[in-house]
Amino acid sequence: MASAISANKAELLAIANSVATEKMIDKAIVLEAMEEAIQRAARARYGAENDIRAKLDPVSGDLRLWRVVEVVETVEDYFKQVDVKQAEKLQKGAVVGDFIVDPLPAVDLGRIDAQAAKQVIFQKVRDAERERQYDEFKDRVGEIITGVVKSVEFGHVIVNLGRAEGVIRREQQIPREVARVGDRIRAIILNVRRENRGPQIFLSRAHPDFMRKLFELEVPEIYDGIIQIKAAARDPGSRAKIGVISYDSSIDPVGACVGMKGSRVQAVVQEMQGEKIDIIPWSEDTATFVVNALQPATVSRVVIDEEESRIEVVVPDDQLSLAIGRRGQNVRLASQLTGSAIDIMTEAESSEKRQKEFTERSEMFQNELDVDETLSQLLVAEGFSELEEVAYVSPEELSSIEGFDEELAEELQSRAQEALERREEASREERRGLGVEDALAELPHLTEAMLVTLGKAGIKTLDDLADLATDELIAKKRTEQRRRDNSANANKRPEDKGGVLATYGLTEEQGNEIIMAARAHWFEDEDTSADGEDAHAETSQ
Repeated sequence: MASAISANKAELLAIANSVATEKMIDKAIVLEAMEEAIQRAARARYGAENDIRAKLDPVSGDLRLWRVVEVVETVEDYFKQVDVKQAEKLQKGAVVGDFIVDPLPAVDLGRIDAQAAKQVIFQKVRDAERERQYDEFKDRVGEIITGVVKSVEFGHVIVNLGRAEGVIRREQQIPREVARVGDRIRAIILNVRRENRGPQIFLSRAHPDFMRKLFELEVPEIYDGIIQIKAAARDPGSRAKIGVISYDSSIDPVGACVGMKGSRVQAVVQEMQGEKIDIIPWSEDTATFVVNALQPATVSRVVIDEEESRIEVVVPDDQLSLAIGRRGQNVRLASQLTGSAIDIMTEAESSEKRQKEFTERSEMFQNELDVDETLSQLLVAEGFSELEEVAYVSPEELSSIEGFDEELAEELQSRAQEALERREEASREERRGLGVEDALAELPHLTEAMLVTLGKAGIKTLDDLADLATDELIAKKRTEQRRRDNSANANKRPEDKGGVLATYGLTEEQGNEIIMAARAHWFEDEDTSADGEDAHAETSQ
C-alpha cells in the first residue's frame, strides 16, 4: 500500500479497485482514504499549519494537490492567509474574504511518510469494512445462518460467517454438544452490536427461536403462514415444547409439523442434538392450552388466577410425577409456554386446600360478624371471602341467599362495616406505633393496613416513600411454579419479593398517583425557595 502514493495513475486506480473488491467496500471510500493519506504526507512536507487538500480523479487517476488560503488585508497567519496583491497572482479578481486555491507540486514520499500514509489507508479501509459488516448483519437478527467453526476460546465458539465472524457464547450452546474447528454449524443471529473493535455478531443454538426457524425451514405450511408457532419453550439438549395453530381447518397443525413417519420433526431433532420435542395444539382458551401443554399427563381441573398470573392444576395422584416431569422439566416448560406460573397438586391436596380455605374464611366471618357457624359457612359457600364483599355488595344479593331476608342482610352489612372500622382503627394505632407519619395517611389510595406494611418495611416519611419507584411500591410477585421431586414432596423456589404493597392489588396508575403525591412537597419546597430568592433580590434593589 505504501507504493500506492508514489505509483503512476494506472497503478493508483488498480490498487483502489483491488482493495475495494477484496474488502467488498465502495471504491470511493478507498480513494478517499488515499486522498487523506496524501494530505497528511503533504502537510508533513509543507507544514502541518497549512490547509492542504488532495483530489484523486476516479477515472483518469490524475492527482491534484493544493493549499486553501484566505484573502485578507493584513496577513497574520502566513500559512493560511495571503494579501490581495499575492492573491492576484493566484486568481484574477480575488477580493478580501475570498478563499482561493494555491496549487502545490506532487510530493515524493519518503519511507516514513509512506508508512504513515499506509496506516491511514489501512485504518480507513478497516473502518469501512466494519461498517459494511454491521450494515449487512444488523437487519438479519432472527435469521438462521451457516458458518464454519474457526476456534473455541474459553468455551465460546467463534464462527466464520464468510464476510464476518460470529460468536456462540457458552450459555447459548446446546449442552454437551462438542464443536470442533472446521465443523459446519447452523445458528440463529441473536443480536448484532456496533462496538469499537468492530461489529459483534452473537449467535445462538439454545434459543427457542432457533427451533422455530428450523421448523419454518422444514414445514412449508409454517413458511407460508398456514400454520403458526404461537409459543415455544426449550430445555436445550433435553426437551422442548411448541404450541401450533392452523389457519386452514383442513390441515392438522400437529400432523403437518410431525411429517410423514416423523420425517419433518426428526430433521429438527437431529439438528438440535436429539432434543425431544412435544408438538401441542395451541388454544386461545388458557385452561385448554394448559391441559395440552402438560401432556402426556392427564389433568383433572384447572383454576386460573388472572390477577396473579398463576394457574393451579389438579391431577390424579398417579399422574403427579408425570405432570411434574423429571426434575420439574415438564411443568417448567409448560409454564414457559403459557407465560404463567403453574402449581401442580393432587386431588387430595386440592381438596385439603379448599377445605382449609373454607374453614379459615368461615372462622373469620364467625368472629368478625359475630354470627354462628352455620351462617358463616353459608356465606363462604355463596362465594364470599372478604369482609369488604359483605359490607359493600348490594343488599339484594345478600337477601337473595336462601334463608336470608332484608333485615338479616342489612344487619350483616352493618356488622361488616363496623368490623372494617375496627380493623382500620387497630391498623392506625399500629401504624403510629411504628412511627409512620400522619402525612402518609393523607395520600390517595393508601389504607391504614397498607401504611402498617410500609412502616414494617422502614418507609415512615414522605421522603422515604417519594424515593421509591412505582415498581418498588406495587410490582406483583413473580413466584415460579412449584417443583416437586419424584417422591412428590413439595418444594418451592425462592420467591421474588415484588413491591412493598404487592399483595394489595394496586394498579400501576394508582401506584404512580401515590408516588407523585408523596413527591409533591419537593416541588413546593422549590417554589418557596424560589419565591424567597426573588423577594431578597427585590429588597436589595
